Amino acid sequence: QVQLVESGGGLVQPGGSLRLSCAASGIIFSRHAMGWYRQAPGKQRELVAQITSGSSTNYVDSVKGRFTISRDNAKNTVYLQMSSLKPEDTAVYYCFARKDPSPGVDYWGKGTLVTVSS
Repeated sequence: QVQLVESGGGLVQPGGSLRLSCAASGIIFSRHAMGWYRQAPGKQRELVAQITSGSSTNYVDSVKGRFTISRDNAKNTVYLQMSSLKPEDTAVYYCFARKDPSPGVDYWGKGTLVTVSS
């Protein structure tokens, strides 16, 4: 049974930082690209960042220079370090796994809420 379990969400003030974690089980982690989507109220889900099995990364333009994605294959965990947070980063963040090199998402986490507000 595949599980992706996110943690680290919460309430943070503008300009603050949070680190999201996603622990995976039931998959060969090192063979999967991992990443994060987010969905804000009333908006479509968007890809925030992903890291391939070879550790190549890409980001949506709005988070470049502020967010960093990384992975620890020994811990089967992917991280999203978020800094200089803005109110527009408020969303539910969903972890995903995609078996490289297939383009489609294979597995989703249940999401963790990030709220950026003073």
